[in-house]
Amino acid sequence: MRDTRPLLLQTDFPSLRRASLDTLQVNLGYLCNLSCVHCHVNAGPSRTELMSREVIDTLLEFLAQHDIGTLDLTGGAPEMNPHFCYFVESARAMGVRVIDRCNLTVLLEPGFEEMAEFLARQQVVITASLPCYLEENVSAQRGDGVYQDSVAVLKMLNGLGYGLGAELELNLVYNPIGAVLPPSQLQLEADYKRELGERFGITFDSLHTITNMPISRFGAVLLAQNSFDSYMSLLKNNYSAENLPTLMCRSLLSVDWQGYVYDCDFNQMLDMPLKRGDLLASDTRQWHISELMNTRVEGWPIETGEHCYGCAAGQGSSCGGALDVA
Repeated sequence: MRDTRPLLLQTDFPSLRRASLDTLQVNLGYLCNLSCVHCHVNAGPSRTELMSREVIDTLLEFLAQHDIGTLDLTGGAPEMNPHFCYFVESARAMGVRVIDRCNLTVLLEPGFEEMAEFLARQQVVITASLPCYLEENVSAQRGDGVYQDSVAVLKMLNGLGYGLGAELELNLVYNPIGAVLPPSQLQLEADYKRELGERFGITFDSLHTITNMPISRFGAVLLAQNSFDSYMSLLKNNYSAENLPTLMCRSLLSVDWQGYVYDCDFNQMLDMPLKRGDLLASDTRQWHISELMNTRVEGWPIETGEHCYGCAAGQGSSCGGALDVA
Protein backbone atom coordinates (compact mmCIF):
# COMPACT_ATOMS: atom_id res chain seq x y z
CA MET A 1 0.00 0.00 0.00
CA ARG A 2 1.44 3.38 -1.02
CA ASP A 3 1.94 5.90 1.75
CA THR A 4 1.01 9.59 1.49
CA ARG A 5 3.05 10.59 4.53
CA PRO A 6 6.07 11.98 2.58
CA LEU A 7 3.66 14.17 0.62
CA LEU A 8 2.10 15.70 3.73
CA LEU A 9 5.00 16.64 6.01
CA GLN A 10 6.09 19.84 4.23
CA THR A 11 3.31 22.40 4.53
CA ASP A 12 2.41 26.07 4.50
CA PHE A 13 -0.47 25.53 6.91
CA PRO A 14 -0.59 28.31 9.56
CA SER A 15 1.19 27.67 12.84
CA LEU A 16 -1.02 26.73 15.79
CA ARG A 17 -0.68 26.61 19.56
CA ARG A 18 -2.59 24.70 22.19
CA ALA A 19 -5.41 26.15 24.26
CA SER A 20 -6.71 24.55 27.47
CA LEU A 21 -6.98 20.76 27.45
CA ASP A 22 -10.50 19.35 27.81
CA THR A 23 -10.46 16.02 25.91
CA LEU A 24 -8.24 12.94 25.99
CA GLN A 25 -8.76 10.86 22.86
CA VAL A 26 -7.45 7.32 23.25
CA ASN A 27 -6.92 4.73 20.53
CA LEU A 28 -7.46 1.40 22.30
CA GLY A 29 -6.03 -0.59 19.38
CA TYR A 30 -6.42 -1.40 15.71
CA LEU A 31 -8.44 -4.60 16.07
CA CYS A 32 -11.80 -4.23 14.34
CA ASN A 33 -14.49 -6.49 12.91
CA LEU A 34 -14.60 -4.32 9.76
CA SER A 35 -12.11 -3.03 7.17
CA CYS A 36 -13.64 0.21 5.87
CA VAL A 37 -12.34 1.98 2.76
CA HIS A 38 -12.28 5.39 4.46
CA CYS A 39 -10.52 4.15 7.62
CA HIS A 40 -7.49 6.31 8.36
CA VAL A 41 -5.97 3.82 10.83
CA ASN A 42 -6.02 0.69 8.64
CA ALA A 43 -7.99 -1.16 11.30
CA GLY A 44 -9.24 -4.69 10.66
CA PRO A 45 -9.84 -8.20 11.99
CA SER A 46 -6.20 -9.23 11.60
CA ARG A 47 -4.70 -6.39 13.65
CA THR A 48 -3.25 -7.39 17.03
CA GLU A 49 -2.24 -4.01 18.53
CA LEU A 50 -4.23 -3.47 21.75
CA MET A 51 -3.69 -1.12 24.69
CA SER A 52 -2.60 -2.80 27.92
CA ARG A 53 -4.18 -2.48 31.37
CA GLU A 54 -1.00 -0.79 32.59
CA VAL A 55 -1.29 2.03 30.05
CA ILE A 56 -5.00 2.41 30.81
CA ASP A 57 -4.21 2.86 34.51
CA THR A 58 -1.71 5.56 33.60
CA LEU A 59 -4.36 7.30 31.51
CA LEU A 60 -6.82 7.20 34.39
CA GLU A 61 -4.21 8.87 36.58
CA PHE A 62 -3.64 11.50 33.88
CA LEU A 63 -7.38 12.20 33.64
CA ALA A 64 -7.54 12.83 37.36
CA GLN A 65 -4.32 14.84 37.51
CA HIS A 66 -5.41 17.23 34.74
CA ASP A 67 -9.14 17.30 35.59
CA ILE A 68 -10.09 16.39 32.02
CA GLY A 69 -13.82 16.34 31.36
CA THR A 70 -14.08 14.05 28.32
CA LEU A 71 -12.55 10.68 27.45
CA ASP A 72 -12.99 9.87 23.76
CA LEU A 73 -12.42 6.18 22.99
CA THR A 74 -11.59 5.10 19.47
CA GLY A 75 -9.89 2.29 17.55
CA GLY A 76 -10.35 0.01 15.59
CA ALA A 77 -13.41 -1.06 17.43
CA PRO A 78 -12.61 0.19 20.96
CA GLU A 79 -15.04 -2.30 22.49
CA MET A 80 -12.81 -5.17 21.32
CA ASN A 81 -10.05 -4.18 23.72
CA PRO A 82 -10.35 -6.64 26.65
CA HIS A 83 -9.98 -3.78 29.17
CA PHE A 84 -12.65 -1.56 27.57
CA CYS A 85 -15.29 -2.06 30.28
CA TYR A 86 -12.75 -1.51 33.06
CA PHE A 87 -11.61 1.75 31.45
CA VAL A 88 -15.17 3.00 30.98
CA GLU A 89 -16.30 2.10 34.50
CA SER A 90 -13.24 3.70 36.09
CA ALA A 91 -13.57 6.93 34.10
CA ARG A 92 -17.30 7.21 34.75
CA ALA A 93 -16.71 6.68 38.48
CA MET A 94 -14.50 9.80 38.30
CA GLY A 95 -17.33 11.79 36.70
CA VAL A 96 -15.64 11.87 33.28
CA ARG A 97 -17.86 12.01 30.19
CA VAL A 98 -17.02 8.99 28.00
CA ILE A 99 -17.54 8.81 24.24
CA ASP A 100 -17.49 5.43 22.49
CA ARG A 101 -16.74 5.69 18.76
CA CYS A 102 -18.70 2.65 17.74
CA ASN A 103 -19.08 1.06 14.30
CA LEU A 104 -22.46 -0.37 15.47
CA THR A 105 -21.95 -3.82 13.98
CA VAL A 106 -19.49 -4.84 16.70
CA LEU A 107 -22.43 -4.92 19.12
CA LEU A 108 -23.74 -7.96 17.22
CA GLU A 109 -20.45 -9.86 17.33
CA PRO A 110 -20.24 -13.05 19.46
CA GLY A 111 -19.13 -12.11 22.96
CA PHE A 112 -20.44 -8.55 22.72
CA GLU A 113 -24.15 -9.26 23.14
CA GLU A 114 -24.27 -7.42 26.51
CA MET A 115 -22.16 -4.44 25.43
CA ALA A 116 -25.05 -2.17 24.45
CA GLU A 117 -26.68 -2.58 27.86
CA PHE A 118 -23.33 -1.93 29.54
CA LEU A 119 -22.93 1.33 27.60
CA ALA A 120 -26.43 2.38 28.60
CA ARG A 121 -25.85 1.61 32.28
CA GLN A 122 -22.68 3.70 32.23
CA GLN A 123 -24.41 6.50 30.29
CA VAL A 124 -21.68 6.42 27.65
CA VAL A 125 -22.14 8.73 24.67
CA ILE A 126 -22.27 6.61 21.51
CA THR A 127 -20.89 8.27 18.39
CA ALA A 128 -21.60 5.76 15.66
CA SER A 129 -20.32 5.55 12.11
CA LEU A 130 -23.07 5.40 9.51
CA PRO A 131 -21.55 6.92 6.37
CA CYS A 132 -24.91 7.27 4.62
CA TYR A 133 -28.62 6.60 5.11
CA LEU A 134 -28.65 4.74 1.77
CA GLU A 135 -27.73 1.06 1.77
CA GLU A 136 -25.74 1.10 -1.47
CA ASN A 137 -23.43 3.86 -0.22
CA VAL A 138 -22.79 2.16 3.13
CA SER A 139 -22.04 -1.12 1.36
CA ALA A 140 -19.53 0.62 -0.92
CA GLN A 141 -17.58 1.96 2.06
CA ARG A 142 -18.01 -0.77 4.65
CA GLY A 143 -19.03 -4.00 2.93
CA ASP A 144 -22.17 -6.02 2.24
CA GLY A 145 -24.50 -6.61 5.15
CA VAL A 146 -23.14 -3.75 7.26
CA TYR A 147 -26.13 -1.51 6.55
CA GLN A 148 -28.69 -4.05 7.73
CA ASP A 149 -26.69 -4.80 10.86
CA SER A 150 -26.28 -1.09 11.58
CA VAL A 151 -30.02 -0.53 11.31
CA ALA A 152 -30.67 -3.45 13.66
CA VAL A 153 -28.25 -2.05 16.24
CA LEU A 154 -29.69 1.47 15.99
CA LYS A 155 -33.14 0.05 16.69
CA MET A 156 -31.71 -1.84 19.67
CA LEU A 157 -30.06 1.34 21.00
CA ASN A 158 -33.32 3.27 20.63
CA GLY A 159 -34.98 0.49 22.63
CA LEU A 160 -32.46 1.07 25.43
CA GLY A 161 -33.25 4.78 25.48
CA TYR A 162 -30.47 6.06 23.25
CA GLY A 163 -31.15 8.88 20.80
CA LEU A 164 -34.37 10.04 22.42
CA GLY A 165 -33.10 13.44 23.52
CA ALA A 166 -32.51 12.35 27.11
CA GLU A 167 -29.35 11.37 29.01
CA LEU A 168 -28.37 8.57 26.60
CA GLU A 169 -26.78 10.44 23.70
CA LEU A 170 -26.56 8.81 20.27
CA ASN A 171 -24.76 10.62 17.46
CA LEU A 172 -24.12 9.42 13.92
CA VAL A 173 -21.05 10.12 11.79
CA TYR A 174 -21.05 10.78 8.05
CA ASN A 175 -17.96 10.42 5.87
CA PRO A 176 -18.18 11.33 2.17
CA ILE A 177 -17.79 8.62 -0.43
CA GLY A 178 -14.74 9.57 -2.45
CA ALA A 179 -12.64 12.71 -2.77
CA VAL A 180 -15.26 15.34 -1.97
CA LEU A 181 -16.07 17.60 0.96
CA PRO A 182 -19.05 16.82 3.20
CA PRO A 183 -22.26 18.73 2.44
CA SER A 184 -23.96 21.04 4.93
CA GLN A 185 -24.11 19.25 8.28
CA LEU A 186 -27.44 20.80 9.26
CA GLN A 187 -29.11 19.87 5.99
CA LEU A 188 -27.67 16.37 5.96
CA GLU A 189 -28.74 15.82 9.58
CA ALA A 190 -32.30 16.69 8.58
CA ASP A 191 -32.07 14.23 5.68
CA TYR A 192 -30.74 11.46 7.95
CA LYS A 193 -33.45 12.01 10.52
CA ARG A 194 -36.18 12.03 7.90
CA GLU A 195 -34.96 8.96 6.01
CA LEU A 196 -34.06 6.81 9.03
CA GLY A 197 -37.25 7.85 10.80
CA GLU A 198 -39.58 7.16 7.88
CA ARG A 199 -37.90 3.91 6.84
CA PHE A 200 -37.11 2.33 10.19
CA GLY A 201 -38.49 4.50 13.00
CA ILE A 202 -34.92 5.28 14.12
CA THR A 203 -34.12 8.45 16.06
CA PHE A 204 -30.76 9.94 17.08
CA ASP A 205 -29.47 13.18 18.58
CA SER A 206 -26.98 14.74 16.16
CA LEU A 207 -25.11 14.04 12.93
CA HIS A 208 -21.38 14.73 12.69
CA THR A 209 -19.90 15.27 9.22
CA ILE A 210 -16.19 14.46 8.99
CA THR A 211 -13.88 15.13 6.05
CA ASN A 212 -11.95 12.13 4.75
CA MET A 213 -8.25 12.53 5.45
CA PRO A 214 -5.68 11.84 2.69
CA ILE A 215 -3.77 9.37 4.86
CA SER A 216 -3.46 5.60 5.43
CA ARG A 217 -6.06 3.52 3.57
CA PHE A 218 -7.96 6.45 2.03
CA GLY A 219 -4.70 8.13 1.07
CA ALA A 220 -3.55 4.97 -0.69
CA VAL A 221 -6.82 4.90 -2.63
CA LEU A 222 -6.26 8.49 -3.73
CA LEU A 223 -2.77 7.64 -4.98
CA ALA A 224 -4.01 4.53 -6.80
CA GLN A 225 -6.68 6.59 -8.54
CA ASN A 226 -4.24 9.43 -9.33
CA SER A 227 -6.52 11.82 -7.44
CA PHE A 228 -4.31 12.78 -4.50
CA ASP A 229 -3.22 16.11 -5.99
CA SER A 230 -6.73 17.09 -7.01
CA TYR A 231 -8.08 16.23 -3.56
CA MET A 232 -5.41 18.32 -1.86
CA SER A 233 -6.28 21.19 -4.21
CA LEU A 234 -9.92 20.82 -3.22
CA LEU A 235 -9.02 21.06 0.47
CA LYS A 236 -6.73 24.05 0.00
CA ASN A 237 -9.14 25.91 -2.27
CA ASN A 238 -11.82 25.60 0.41
CA TYR A 239 -9.56 26.53 3.34
CA SER A 240 -11.19 28.89 5.85
CA ALA A 241 -9.07 30.73 8.41
CA GLU A 242 -12.23 31.17 10.50
CA ASN A 243 -11.98 27.49 11.45
CA LEU A 244 -8.54 27.82 13.06
CA PRO A 245 -9.62 28.85 16.58
CA THR A 246 -11.88 25.80 16.99
CA LEU A 247 -9.71 23.06 15.48
CA MET A 248 -9.89 20.02 17.75
CA CYS A 249 -6.10 19.77 18.15
CA ARG A 250 -6.13 22.95 20.23
CA SER A 251 -8.04 21.33 23.12
CA LEU A 252 -7.36 17.60 22.65
CA LEU A 253 -4.53 15.16 23.21
CA SER A 254 -4.41 11.95 21.19
CA VAL A 255 -2.87 8.82 22.73
CA ASP A 256 -1.92 5.72 20.76
CA TRP A 257 -2.36 2.12 21.94
CA GLN A 258 1.11 2.15 23.52
CA GLY A 259 0.55 5.40 25.42
CA TYR A 260 2.50 7.79 23.19
CA VAL A 261 1.07 11.27 22.69
CA TYR A 262 0.12 13.25 19.58
CA ASP A 263 -1.72 16.46 18.77
CA CYS A 264 -4.53 14.57 17.03
CA ASP A 265 -5.52 11.15 15.77
CA PHE A 266 -4.40 12.00 12.24
CA ASN A 267 -0.92 13.02 13.38
CA GLN A 268 -0.82 9.74 15.27
CA MET A 269 -1.37 7.80 12.05
CA LEU A 270 1.32 9.88 10.32
CA ASP A 271 3.84 9.29 13.12
CA MET A 272 4.04 13.01 13.93
CA PRO A 273 4.42 12.99 17.74
CA LEU A 274 3.67 15.82 20.12
CA LYS A 275 6.49 18.33 20.55
CA ARG A 276 6.99 19.79 24.00
CA GLY A 277 6.77 23.55 24.09
CA ASP A 278 9.14 23.78 27.03
CA LEU A 279 12.11 22.22 25.21
CA LEU A 280 14.31 23.14 22.27
CA ALA A 281 12.79 22.61 18.83
CA SER A 282 15.63 20.20 18.06
CA ASP A 283 14.36 17.78 20.73
CA THR A 284 12.21 15.44 18.63
CA ARG A 285 11.85 12.47 20.98
CA GLN A 286 8.51 10.73 21.33
CA TRP A 287 6.70 11.45 24.59
CA HIS A 288 4.76 8.92 26.63
CA ILE A 289 1.68 10.01 28.56
CA SER A 290 3.41 8.99 31.81
CA GLU A 291 6.06 11.67 31.19
CA LEU A 292 3.47 14.45 31.00
CA MET A 293 1.71 13.66 34.26
CA ASN A 294 2.70 16.88 36.02
CA THR A 295 3.06 19.04 32.92
CA ARG A 296 0.63 21.58 31.47
CA VAL A 297 0.47 21.63 27.68
CA GLU A 298 -1.28 24.97 27.13
CA GLY A 299 0.63 27.19 24.71
CA TRP A 300 2.67 24.37 23.20
CA PRO A 301 3.10 24.38 19.40
CA ILE A 302 1.00 21.95 17.34
CA GLU A 303 2.60 19.80 14.65
CA THR A 304 0.96 20.55 11.30
CA GLY A 305 1.02 19.06 7.80
CA GLU A 306 -0.85 19.29 4.53
CA HIS A 307 -3.59 17.05 5.93
CA CYS A 308 -4.53 19.86 8.34
CA TYR A 309 -6.30 21.53 5.44
CA GLY A 310 -8.85 18.71 5.74
CA CYS A 311 -9.89 19.99 9.17
CA ALA A 312 -9.94 23.65 8.10
CA ALA A 313 -11.70 23.31 4.73
CA GLY A 314 -15.30 24.33 4.16
CA GLN A 315 -17.40 24.00 7.31
CA GLY A 316 -14.34 22.63 9.07
CA SER A 317 -14.04 19.10 10.42
CA SER A 318 -13.42 17.55 13.80
CA CYS A 319 -14.26 14.37 15.66
CA GLY A 320 -17.30 16.31 16.87
CA GLY A 321 -18.39 17.17 13.33
CA ALA A 322 -18.37 20.44 11.42
CA LEU A 323 -16.79 23.42 13.14
CA ASP A 324 -19.06 26.00 11.48
CA VAL A 325 -22.69 24.86 11.43
CA ALA A 326 -24.33 28.27 11.14
